[in-house]
Amino acid sequence: MTTEHLTPLTWQKSSYSGNQGGACIEAATDDEAVRIRDSKDPAGPQISISGRTWTAFLSYAAGQSV
Repeated sequence: MTTEHLTPLTWQKSSYSGNQGGACIEAATDDEAVRIRDSKDPAGPQISISGRTWTAFLSYAAGQSV
């Protein structure tokens, strides 16, 4: 799957992320999948997962204590 897009992606970072750096990811959706990247390296590699997998991950993460 290519990471080139005709329409720019709109990346979103967790509202729990601050501006002090640290380990953060950003996610963006397109017609094919959810794209995930390291917020500290926006030009770096991305992973791509299905919307169904992303939804399952969010449900799991919401149930975990921080």
